[in-house]
Amino acid sequence: MRFVDLVATSAAVSATSSRKAKVELLADALRRLGPEEIVAGSAYLAGELRQRQTGVGWATLREAPAPAGEPTLTVFAVDLAIEEISKVGGAGSQARRRELVGALFAAATADEQRHLVGLFGGELRQGAQAGLLVDAIARAGGVPVTLVRRALLLAGDVKQVAAAALTGGSAALAGFTLRVGRPLAPMLAQSAASIDDALAATGVPAVVDVKLDGIRVQVHRSGDDVAVFTRSLDDITPRLPEVVAAVRALPAREIVLDGEAMVLDGTGRPRPFQETASRAATSTGGAATSTGGRAVLTPYFFDLLHLDGTDLLDAPARDRWAALAEAVPEPLLVGRTTVTTPAEAADAFAAALAAGQEGVVVKSPESVYDVGRRGAAWVKVKPRHTLDLVVLAVEWGHGRRKGWLSNLHLGARDPRTGGFVMLGKTFKGLTDELLRWQTERFLELAVRPSGAGPGGAGTGAEDQGEGRATGDWVVTVRPEQVVEVAFDGVQASPRYPGGVALRFARVLRYRHDKTAAEADTIDTVRAIHNRT
Repeated sequence: MRFVDLVATSAAVSATSSRKAKVELLADALRRLGPEEIVAGSAYLAGELRQRQTGVGWATLREAPAPAGEPTLTVFAVDLAIEEISKVGGAGSQARRRELVGALFAAATADEQRHLVGLFGGELRQGAQAGLLVDAIARAGGVPVTLVRRALLLAGDVKQVAAAALTGGSAALAGFTLRVGRPLAPMLAQSAASIDDALAATGVPAVVDVKLDGIRVQVHRSGDDVAVFTRSLDDITPRLPEVVAAVRALPAREIVLDGEAMVLDGTGRPRPFQETASRAATSTGGAATSTGGRAVLTPYFFDLLHLDGTDLLDAPARDRWAALAEAVPEPLLVGRTTVTTPAEAADAFAAALAAGQEGVVVKSPESVYDVGRRGAAWVKVKPRHTLDLVVLAVEWGHGRRKGWLSNLHLGARDPRTGGFVMLGKTFKGLTDELLRWQTERFLELAVRPSGAGPGGAGTGAEDQGEGRATGDWVVTVRPEQVVEVAFDGVQASPRYPGGVALRFARVLRYRHDKTAAEADTIDTVRAIHNRT
Protein backbone atom coordinates (compact mmCIF):
# COMPACT_ATOMS: atom_id res chain seq x y z
CA MET A 1 0.00 0.00 0.00
CA ARG A 2 1.27 3.47 -0.84
CA PHE A 3 2.05 5.47 2.28
CA VAL A 4 0.42 8.53 0.74
CA ASP A 5 -2.88 6.62 0.55
CA LEU A 6 -2.69 5.77 4.24
CA VAL A 7 -1.96 9.44 4.98
CA ALA A 8 -5.03 10.40 2.93
CA THR A 9 -7.13 7.94 4.93
CA SER A 10 -5.89 9.47 8.16
CA ALA A 11 -6.81 12.94 6.93
CA ALA A 12 -10.26 11.77 5.86
CA VAL A 13 -10.85 10.15 9.25
CA SER A 14 -9.91 13.41 10.95
CA ALA A 15 -12.20 15.40 8.68
CA THR A 16 -15.40 13.47 9.36
CA SER A 17 -17.40 13.35 12.57
CA SER A 18 -19.41 10.31 11.50
CA ARG A 19 -18.39 7.17 13.37
CA LYS A 20 -19.74 4.98 10.57
CA ALA A 21 -17.71 6.87 7.97
CA LYS A 22 -14.56 6.64 10.09
CA VAL A 23 -14.97 2.88 10.44
CA GLU A 24 -15.54 2.45 6.68
CA LEU A 25 -12.45 4.50 5.87
CA LEU A 26 -10.29 2.55 8.30
CA ALA A 27 -11.63 -0.82 7.15
CA ASP A 28 -10.91 0.03 3.52
CA ALA A 29 -7.32 0.98 4.39
CA LEU A 30 -6.81 -2.20 6.40
CA ARG A 31 -8.00 -4.34 3.48
CA ARG A 32 -5.46 -2.68 1.19
CA LEU A 33 -2.48 -3.41 3.43
CA GLY A 34 -0.18 -6.22 2.36
CA PRO A 35 0.31 -9.07 4.88
CA GLU A 36 3.73 -7.72 5.79
CA GLU A 37 2.28 -4.22 6.29
CA ILE A 38 -0.65 -4.94 8.61
CA VAL A 39 1.19 -4.52 11.91
CA ALA A 40 2.85 -1.23 10.96
CA GLY A 41 -0.13 0.05 8.97
CA SER A 42 -2.63 -0.53 11.77
CA ALA A 43 -0.25 1.25 14.14
CA TYR A 44 -0.10 4.25 11.78
CA LEU A 45 -3.89 4.31 11.56
CA ALA A 46 -3.97 4.38 15.37
CA GLY A 47 -1.64 7.39 15.26
CA GLU A 48 1.48 5.66 16.57
CA LEU A 49 4.62 3.88 15.51
CA ARG A 50 5.09 0.13 15.75
CA GLN A 51 8.46 0.81 17.36
CA ARG A 52 8.03 2.19 20.90
CA GLN A 53 11.39 4.01 20.95
CA THR A 54 13.14 5.58 17.97
CA GLY A 55 15.52 8.12 19.54
CA VAL A 56 14.16 10.79 17.19
CA GLY A 57 13.43 14.16 18.83
CA TRP A 58 12.07 17.47 17.68
CA ALA A 59 15.52 18.84 16.89
CA THR A 60 16.03 16.09 14.30
CA LEU A 61 12.56 16.51 12.83
CA ARG A 62 13.05 20.25 12.51
CA GLU A 63 15.91 19.68 10.07
CA ALA A 64 13.81 17.72 7.57
CA PRO A 65 14.82 18.24 3.93
CA ALA A 66 12.57 19.58 1.19
CA PRO A 67 9.69 17.18 0.41
CA ALA A 68 9.61 14.92 -2.62
CA GLY A 69 7.48 15.98 -5.54
CA GLU A 70 5.88 12.58 -6.16
CA PRO A 71 4.89 9.81 -3.74
CA THR A 72 7.08 6.70 -3.91
CA LEU A 73 6.99 5.36 -0.37
CA THR A 74 5.02 2.28 0.66
CA VAL A 75 3.86 1.46 4.17
CA PHE A 76 6.34 -1.42 4.19
CA ALA A 77 9.23 0.82 3.13
CA VAL A 78 8.40 3.38 5.83
CA ASP A 79 8.31 0.66 8.48
CA LEU A 80 11.66 -0.73 7.36
CA ALA A 81 13.19 2.75 7.51
CA ILE A 82 11.84 3.45 10.98
CA GLU A 83 12.94 0.03 12.20
CA GLU A 84 16.49 0.79 11.04
CA ILE A 85 16.34 4.19 12.77
CA SER A 86 15.16 2.61 16.02
CA LYS A 87 18.11 0.21 16.09
CA VAL A 88 20.84 2.84 15.73
CA GLY A 89 23.14 2.97 18.74
CA GLY A 90 26.71 3.38 19.86
CA ALA A 91 29.36 5.85 18.76
CA GLY A 92 28.18 8.20 16.03
CA SER A 93 24.57 7.16 16.52
CA GLN A 94 23.22 10.70 16.55
CA ALA A 95 24.71 11.54 13.18
CA ARG A 96 23.64 8.20 11.72
CA ARG A 97 20.09 8.64 13.01
CA ARG A 98 19.87 12.12 11.49
CA GLU A 99 21.11 10.69 8.18
CA LEU A 100 18.47 7.97 8.15
CA VAL A 101 15.67 10.34 9.15
CA GLY A 102 16.80 12.75 6.45
CA ALA A 103 16.70 10.00 3.83
CA LEU A 104 13.19 8.95 4.87
CA PHE A 105 11.86 12.51 4.83
CA ALA A 106 13.56 13.28 1.51
CA ALA A 107 11.54 10.47 -0.05
CA ALA A 108 8.28 11.75 1.46
CA THR A 109 5.88 14.26 -0.02
CA ALA A 110 4.79 17.30 1.99
CA ASP A 111 1.67 15.51 3.27
CA GLU A 112 3.69 12.41 4.11
CA GLN A 113 6.27 14.50 5.95
CA ARG A 114 3.59 16.13 8.09
CA HIS A 115 2.19 12.71 8.92
CA LEU A 116 5.61 11.37 9.84
CA VAL A 117 6.25 14.36 12.10
CA GLY A 118 3.01 13.56 13.92
CA LEU A 119 3.91 9.87 14.25
CA PHE A 120 7.43 10.51 15.53
CA GLY A 121 6.28 13.27 17.85
CA GLY A 122 3.28 11.39 19.25
CA GLU A 123 1.05 14.29 18.22
CA LEU A 124 -1.12 12.51 15.65
CA ARG A 125 -4.62 12.64 17.09
CA GLN A 126 -6.88 11.74 14.20
CA GLY A 127 -9.94 10.20 15.82
CA ALA A 128 -9.00 6.56 15.17
CA GLN A 129 -9.46 5.41 18.74
CA ALA A 130 -9.15 1.76 19.70
CA GLY A 131 -12.93 1.31 19.60
CA LEU A 132 -13.10 2.51 16.01
CA LEU A 133 -10.20 0.29 14.99
CA VAL A 134 -11.86 -2.71 16.60
CA ASP A 135 -14.95 -2.16 14.47
CA ALA A 136 -12.84 -1.53 11.39
CA ILE A 137 -10.77 -4.69 11.93
CA ALA A 138 -13.96 -6.73 12.28
CA ARG A 139 -15.37 -5.26 9.09
CA ALA A 140 -12.17 -5.63 7.11
CA GLY A 141 -11.61 -9.20 8.27
CA GLY A 142 -15.24 -10.28 8.06
CA VAL A 143 -15.20 -11.51 11.66
CA PRO A 144 -17.52 -10.85 14.65
CA VAL A 145 -16.63 -7.66 16.47
CA THR A 146 -16.98 -9.49 19.79
CA LEU A 147 -14.10 -11.80 18.83
CA VAL A 148 -11.90 -8.85 17.87
CA ARG A 149 -12.71 -7.04 21.11
CA ARG A 150 -11.97 -10.08 23.24
CA ALA A 151 -8.70 -10.75 21.44
CA LEU A 152 -7.65 -7.14 21.94
CA LEU A 153 -8.48 -7.28 25.63
CA LEU A 154 -6.33 -10.35 26.08
CA ALA A 155 -3.47 -9.41 23.76
CA GLY A 156 -3.37 -5.72 24.63
CA ASP A 157 -2.00 -4.96 21.16
CA VAL A 158 -4.32 -3.80 18.40
CA LYS A 159 -1.59 -4.34 15.81
CA GLN A 160 -1.26 -8.07 16.51
CA VAL A 161 -5.02 -8.48 16.65
CA ALA A 162 -5.39 -6.76 13.29
CA ALA A 163 -2.80 -9.10 11.78
CA ALA A 164 -4.59 -12.15 13.18
CA ALA A 165 -8.04 -11.06 12.02
CA LEU A 166 -6.93 -10.11 8.52
CA THR A 167 -4.76 -13.15 7.89
CA GLY A 168 -6.34 -15.91 9.99
CA GLY A 169 -9.92 -14.81 10.66
CA SER A 170 -11.95 -16.07 13.60
CA ALA A 171 -9.74 -19.09 14.22
CA ALA A 172 -6.68 -16.89 14.70
CA LEU A 173 -8.58 -14.56 17.01
CA ALA A 174 -9.68 -17.49 19.16
CA GLY A 175 -6.03 -18.22 19.77
CA PHE A 176 -5.75 -15.18 22.05
CA THR A 177 -6.26 -16.39 25.60
CA LEU A 178 -4.94 -15.33 28.98
CA ARG A 179 -1.46 -16.71 29.00
CA VAL A 180 0.65 -16.42 32.13
CA GLY A 181 3.69 -14.36 31.18
CA ARG A 182 1.94 -12.38 28.46
CA PRO A 183 0.49 -9.08 29.71
CA LEU A 184 -3.09 -8.11 28.96
CA ALA A 185 -4.66 -4.69 28.78
CA PRO A 186 -5.73 -3.69 32.31
CA MET A 187 -9.29 -2.84 33.27
CA LEU A 188 -9.65 0.92 33.68
CA ALA A 189 -11.82 3.20 35.78
CA GLN A 190 -13.92 6.06 34.55
CA SER A 191 -13.97 9.31 36.55
CA ALA A 192 -16.69 10.86 38.67
CA ALA A 193 -16.80 14.28 40.28
CA SER A 194 -18.17 12.98 43.57
CA ILE A 195 -18.78 9.90 45.66
CA ASP A 196 -22.51 10.19 45.02
CA ASP A 197 -21.92 10.17 41.26
CA ALA A 198 -19.68 7.14 41.55
CA LEU A 199 -22.26 5.18 43.54
CA ALA A 200 -24.94 6.12 41.04
CA ALA A 201 -22.84 4.37 38.39
CA THR A 202 -21.86 1.24 40.35
CA GLY A 203 -24.94 0.82 42.52
CA VAL A 204 -24.86 -0.44 46.11
CA PRO A 205 -23.57 -2.36 47.85
CA ALA A 206 -20.21 -1.33 46.47
CA VAL A 207 -16.57 -1.67 47.38
CA VAL A 208 -14.38 1.39 47.88
CA ASP A 209 -10.68 0.79 47.16
CA VAL A 210 -7.99 3.23 48.18
CA LYS A 211 -6.53 4.79 45.02
CA LEU A 212 -2.79 4.71 45.50
CA ASP A 213 -0.54 7.35 43.96
CA GLY A 214 1.80 4.78 42.47
CA ILE A 215 2.45 2.99 39.19
CA ARG A 216 0.09 0.31 37.87
CA VAL A 217 1.71 -3.13 37.86
CA GLN A 218 0.51 -6.42 36.45
CA VAL A 219 2.53 -9.31 37.85
CA HIS A 220 2.71 -12.77 36.28
CA ARG A 221 4.27 -15.77 38.03
CA SER A 222 4.82 -19.28 36.74
CA GLY A 223 6.93 -21.32 39.14
CA ASP A 224 9.96 -19.21 40.01
CA ASP A 225 9.59 -17.06 36.89
CA VAL A 226 8.08 -13.66 37.69
CA ALA A 227 7.40 -10.84 35.22
CA VAL A 228 6.21 -7.32 36.04
CA PHE A 229 4.46 -5.20 33.42
CA THR A 230 3.32 -1.58 33.35
CA ARG A 231 -0.10 -0.26 32.39
CA SER A 232 1.24 0.16 28.84
CA LEU A 233 2.43 -3.49 28.90
CA ASP A 234 6.15 -2.69 29.09
CA ASP A 235 8.26 -5.30 30.89
CA ILE A 236 9.96 -3.65 33.87
CA THR A 237 10.83 -6.82 35.79
CA PRO A 238 14.55 -5.99 36.35
CA ARG A 239 13.63 -2.60 37.83
CA LEU A 240 11.31 -3.92 40.55
CA PRO A 241 13.15 -6.67 42.45
CA GLU A 242 11.05 -6.05 45.58
CA VAL A 243 7.85 -6.77 43.65
CA VAL A 244 9.39 -9.90 42.14
CA ALA A 245 10.47 -11.12 45.58
CA ALA A 246 7.06 -10.43 47.14
CA VAL A 247 5.18 -12.40 44.47
CA ARG A 248 7.75 -15.20 44.39
CA ALA A 249 7.13 -15.68 48.12
CA LEU A 250 3.42 -16.38 47.61
CA PRO A 251 2.25 -20.01 47.89
CA ALA A 252 0.69 -20.05 44.39
CA ARG A 253 2.38 -21.90 41.51
CA GLU A 254 0.79 -19.73 38.82
CA ILE A 255 -0.75 -16.34 39.47
CA VAL A 256 -1.59 -13.11 37.65
CA LEU A 257 -2.12 -10.07 39.88
CA ASP A 258 -3.24 -6.50 39.22
CA GLY A 259 -2.11 -3.73 41.54
CA GLU A 260 0.11 -0.73 42.17
CA ALA A 261 3.61 -0.18 43.50
CA MET A 262 4.79 2.90 45.32
CA VAL A 263 7.55 4.39 47.45
CA LEU A 264 6.64 4.99 51.10
CA ASP A 265 8.27 7.17 53.73
CA GLY A 266 9.33 5.97 57.17
CA THR A 267 5.81 6.35 58.54
CA GLY A 268 4.19 4.35 55.75
CA ARG A 269 2.80 7.37 53.90
CA PRO A 270 3.31 7.69 50.13
CA ARG A 271 6.23 9.68 48.85
CA PRO A 272 5.66 12.08 45.90
CA PHE A 273 4.71 10.30 42.71
CA GLN A 274 7.84 11.33 40.82
CA GLU A 275 9.96 9.37 43.31
CA THR A 276 8.01 6.23 42.53
CA ALA A 277 8.21 6.95 38.79
CA SER A 278 11.95 7.64 39.02
CA ARG A 279 12.57 4.48 41.02
CA ALA A 280 10.62 2.39 38.51
CA ALA A 281 12.40 3.99 35.56
CA THR A 282 15.83 2.59 36.40
CA SER A 283 17.28 -0.50 37.99
CA THR A 284 20.43 1.21 39.19
CA GLY A 285 19.39 4.64 40.39
CA GLY A 286 16.21 6.20 41.65
CA ALA A 287 15.18 8.17 44.68
CA ALA A 288 17.18 7.83 47.86
CA THR A 289 15.74 6.63 51.13
CA SER A 290 16.46 8.24 54.47
CA THR A 291 19.18 5.64 55.03
CA GLY A 292 20.96 6.63 51.85
CA GLY A 293 20.01 3.51 49.88
CA ARG A 294 17.70 3.05 46.96
CA ALA A 295 14.03 3.78 47.67
CA VAL A 296 11.98 0.64 48.16
CA LEU A 297 8.90 0.04 46.04
CA THR A 298 6.10 -1.71 47.91
CA PRO A 299 3.45 -3.56 45.89
CA TYR A 300 -0.26 -3.59 46.76
CA PHE A 301 -2.72 -5.77 44.86
CA PHE A 302 -6.43 -5.27 44.24
CA ASP A 303 -7.35 -7.98 41.74
CA LEU A 304 -6.59 -11.57 40.81
CA LEU A 305 -6.88 -12.66 37.17
CA HIS A 306 -5.48 -16.18 37.23
CA LEU A 307 -4.66 -18.70 39.95
CA ASP A 308 -3.05 -22.12 39.51
CA GLY A 309 -4.55 -22.95 36.12
CA THR A 310 -7.89 -21.21 36.56
CA ASP A 311 -8.74 -18.00 34.68
CA LEU A 312 -10.83 -15.60 36.76
CA LEU A 313 -11.48 -12.84 34.23
CA ASP A 314 -15.14 -13.73 33.83
CA ALA A 315 -15.78 -14.44 37.49
CA PRO A 316 -17.74 -11.84 39.50
CA ALA A 317 -15.46 -9.40 41.28
CA ARG A 318 -16.54 -10.63 44.72
CA ASP A 319 -15.27 -14.12 43.81
CA ARG A 320 -11.99 -12.78 42.44
CA TRP A 321 -11.47 -10.69 45.56
CA ALA A 322 -12.22 -13.60 47.86
CA ALA A 323 -9.62 -15.69 46.03
CA LEU A 324 -7.20 -12.74 46.19
CA ALA A 325 -7.57 -12.51 49.98
CA GLU A 326 -6.76 -16.21 50.25
CA ALA A 327 -3.73 -16.04 47.94
CA VAL A 328 -2.09 -12.80 49.07
CA PRO A 329 -1.30 -11.70 52.66
CA GLU A 330 -3.18 -8.70 54.01
CA PRO A 331 -0.14 -6.33 54.09
CA LEU A 332 0.09 -6.63 50.30
CA LEU A 333 -3.58 -5.85 49.65
CA VAL A 334 -5.01 -2.45 48.73
CA GLY A 335 -7.24 -1.00 51.45
CA ARG A 336 -10.85 -1.98 50.72
CA THR A 337 -14.16 -1.09 52.36
CA THR A 338 -17.62 -2.46 51.59
CA VAL A 339 -20.27 0.29 51.69
CA THR A 340 -24.03 0.45 51.40
CA THR A 341 -24.59 4.20 51.79
CA PRO A 342 -23.06 7.41 50.44
CA ALA A 343 -22.08 8.36 53.99
CA GLU A 344 -20.00 5.21 54.39
CA ALA A 345 -18.34 5.80 51.02
CA ALA A 346 -17.61 9.42 51.94
CA ASP A 347 -15.94 8.25 55.16
CA ALA A 348 -13.75 5.84 53.18
CA PHE A 349 -12.85 8.66 50.76
CA ALA A 350 -11.88 10.99 53.62
CA ALA A 351 -9.77 8.27 55.25
CA ALA A 352 -7.88 7.64 52.01
CA LEU A 353 -7.09 11.34 51.60
CA ALA A 354 -6.04 11.63 55.25
CA ALA A 355 -3.57 8.80 54.66
CA GLY A 356 -1.99 10.79 51.85
CA GLN A 357 -3.45 8.72 49.03
CA GLU A 358 -4.77 9.98 45.69
CA GLY A 359 -8.46 9.18 46.20
CA VAL A 360 -10.65 6.08 45.85
CA VAL A 361 -12.03 3.72 43.22
CA VAL A 362 -15.63 2.66 43.74
CA LYS A 363 -16.28 -0.82 42.33
CA SER A 364 -19.23 -3.08 41.65
CA PRO A 365 -18.76 -6.49 43.33
CA GLU A 366 -20.75 -8.18 40.55
CA SER A 367 -18.57 -6.98 37.67
CA VAL A 368 -16.30 -9.18 35.55
CA TYR A 369 -12.74 -8.06 34.83
CA ASP A 370 -13.46 -6.05 31.68
CA VAL A 371 -9.99 -6.23 30.21
CA GLY A 372 -8.78 -3.05 28.59
CA ARG A 373 -12.08 -1.21 28.93
CA ARG A 374 -13.19 1.81 30.94
CA GLY A 375 -16.74 1.26 32.18
CA ALA A 376 -19.14 2.04 34.99
CA ALA A 377 -18.05 -0.95 37.08
CA TRP A 378 -15.00 0.92 38.35
CA VAL A 379 -15.30 4.66 39.04
CA LYS A 380 -12.47 6.75 40.46
CA VAL A 381 -12.99 9.83 42.60
CA LYS A 382 -10.18 12.26 43.36
CA PRO A 383 -10.16 15.72 44.94
CA ARG A 384 -9.88 18.26 42.18
CA HIS A 385 -7.28 20.99 42.44
CA THR A 386 -7.83 24.13 40.37
CA LEU A 387 -5.72 27.21 39.75
CA ASP A 388 -6.16 30.45 37.82
CA LEU A 389 -3.02 30.77 35.71
CA VAL A 390 -1.76 33.08 32.97
CA VAL A 391 -1.04 31.98 29.39
CA LEU A 392 2.57 32.88 28.53
CA ALA A 393 2.83 31.33 25.05
CA VAL A 394 0.91 29.00 22.73
CA GLU A 395 2.05 26.40 20.21
CA TRP A 396 0.56 25.72 16.80
CA GLY A 397 -1.19 22.36 16.85
CA HIS A 398 -0.66 19.21 14.82
CA GLY A 399 -2.97 16.56 13.40
CA ARG A 400 -6.58 17.36 14.24
CA ARG A 401 -5.47 20.63 15.87
CA LYS A 402 -3.44 21.80 12.89
CA GLY A 403 -4.18 25.42 12.00
CA TRP A 404 -5.15 26.33 15.57
CA LEU A 405 -3.11 27.65 18.44
CA SER A 406 -3.30 24.76 20.85
CA ASN A 407 -0.74 23.84 23.52
CA LEU A 408 -0.84 26.45 26.30
CA HIS A 409 2.23 27.45 28.31
CA LEU A 410 0.92 28.05 31.83
CA GLY A 411 2.42 30.46 34.34
CA ALA A 412 1.82 31.39 37.97
CA ARG A 413 2.29 34.94 39.22
CA ASP A 414 5.52 35.68 41.10
CA PRO A 415 4.68 38.40 43.65
CA ARG A 416 8.35 39.11 44.30
CA THR A 417 9.31 39.97 40.74
CA GLY A 418 5.98 40.90 39.22
CA GLY A 419 6.61 38.32 36.50
CA PHE A 420 5.36 34.80 35.89
CA VAL A 421 6.81 31.35 36.49
CA MET A 422 6.05 28.60 33.97
CA LEU A 423 4.50 25.42 35.40
CA GLY A 424 3.96 23.32 32.30
CA LYS A 425 1.86 22.98 29.16
CA THR A 426 -1.49 21.51 28.23
CA PHE A 427 -3.97 21.15 25.39
CA LYS A 428 -6.26 18.87 27.41
CA GLY A 429 -9.86 19.98 27.78
CA LEU A 430 -9.85 22.18 24.69
CA THR A 431 -12.97 21.84 22.54
CA ASP A 432 -13.03 22.89 18.90
CA GLU A 433 -14.91 26.00 19.98
CA LEU A 434 -12.22 26.92 22.49
CA LEU A 435 -9.46 26.22 19.94
CA ARG A 436 -11.07 28.61 17.48
CA TRP A 437 -11.58 31.28 20.11
CA GLN A 438 -8.10 31.08 21.60
CA THR A 439 -6.42 31.17 18.19
CA GLU A 440 -7.99 34.56 17.51
CA ARG A 441 -7.39 35.75 21.06
CA PHE A 442 -3.72 34.84 21.26
CA LEU A 443 -2.86 36.17 17.83
CA GLU A 444 -4.19 39.49 19.16
CA LEU A 445 -1.90 39.16 22.19
CA ALA A 446 1.13 37.92 20.22
CA VAL A 447 4.44 39.68 20.83
CA ARG A 448 6.55 37.21 18.85
CA PRO A 449 4.32 35.52 16.25
CA SER A 450 5.09 32.10 14.84
CA GLY A 451 6.98 32.15 11.59
CA ALA A 452 5.31 28.89 10.64
CA GLY A 453 1.84 30.41 10.63
CA PRO A 454 -1.39 28.51 11.08
CA GLY A 455 -0.24 25.78 8.74
CA GLY A 456 3.18 25.40 10.35
CA ALA A 457 4.66 21.99 10.93
CA GLY A 458 5.13 22.65 14.61
CA THR A 459 8.49 21.06 15.29
CA GLY A 460 11.54 22.26 17.13
CA ALA A 461 13.65 21.98 20.25
CA GLU A 462 12.97 22.88 23.82
CA ASP A 463 15.00 25.14 26.03
CA GLN A 464 15.29 23.01 29.16
CA GLY A 465 17.06 25.70 31.14
CA GLU A 466 14.13 28.08 31.22
CA GLY A 467 11.35 25.57 30.80
CA ARG A 468 10.15 27.48 27.76
CA ALA A 469 9.90 26.17 24.24
CA THR A 470 11.65 28.07 21.51
CA GLY A 471 11.04 27.82 17.81
CA ASP A 472 8.90 29.18 15.02
CA TRP A 473 5.92 27.06 16.01
CA VAL A 474 5.55 28.97 19.31
CA VAL A 475 3.66 32.24 19.71
CA THR A 476 4.77 34.23 22.73
CA VAL A 477 1.92 36.36 24.03
CA ARG A 478 1.44 39.23 26.42
CA PRO A 479 0.72 37.68 29.83
CA GLU A 480 -2.84 38.92 30.14
CA GLN A 481 -5.22 36.00 29.58
CA VAL A 482 -6.21 34.04 32.68
CA VAL A 483 -7.29 30.41 32.33
CA GLU A 484 -8.69 28.12 35.02
CA VAL A 485 -7.06 24.68 34.96
CA ALA A 486 -7.68 21.50 36.92
CA PHE A 487 -4.79 19.19 37.77
CA ASP A 488 -4.07 16.07 39.77
CA GLY A 489 -1.16 17.37 41.81
CA VAL A 490 2.13 19.25 41.83
CA GLN A 491 5.48 17.55 41.46
CA ALA A 492 9.08 18.67 41.77
CA SER A 493 10.60 19.40 38.36
CA PRO A 494 14.08 20.67 37.43
CA ARG A 495 12.71 21.37 33.96
CA TYR A 496 10.90 24.51 35.02
CA PRO A 497 12.38 27.58 36.74
CA GLY A 498 10.07 27.40 39.75
CA GLY A 499 11.19 23.85 40.50
CA VAL A 500 7.62 22.51 40.32
CA ALA A 501 5.21 21.41 37.59
CA LEU A 502 1.53 20.51 37.37
CA ARG A 503 0.47 16.89 36.89
CA PHE A 504 -2.18 16.23 34.23
CA ALA A 505 -3.31 19.83 33.80
CA ARG A 506 -6.47 20.38 31.74
CA VAL A 507 -8.42 23.48 30.81
CA LEU A 508 -11.71 24.12 32.56
CA ARG A 509 -12.56 27.60 31.28
CA TYR A 510 -11.13 31.00 30.48
CA ARG A 511 -11.54 33.55 33.26
CA HIS A 512 -12.47 36.75 31.43
CA ASP A 513 -13.51 38.17 34.79
CA LYS A 514 -9.95 38.09 36.14
CA THR A 515 -6.83 40.04 35.30
CA ALA A 516 -3.34 38.60 35.36
CA ALA A 517 -2.74 40.44 38.62
CA GLU A 518 -5.43 38.25 40.20
CA ALA A 519 -3.91 34.95 39.05
CA ASP A 520 -2.66 32.42 41.58
CA THR A 521 0.92 32.77 42.74
CA ILE A 522 3.86 30.40 42.64
CA ASP A 523 3.70 30.40 46.46
CA THR A 524 0.22 28.85 46.27
CA VAL A 525 1.48 26.19 43.89
CA ARG A 526 4.43 25.35 46.15
CA ALA A 527 2.09 25.13 49.14
CA ILE A 528 0.00 22.52 47.29
CA HIS A 529 3.19 20.62 46.51
CA ASN A 530 4.26 20.68 50.16
CA ARG A 531 0.86 19.36 51.28
CA THR A 532 1.02 16.45 48.86
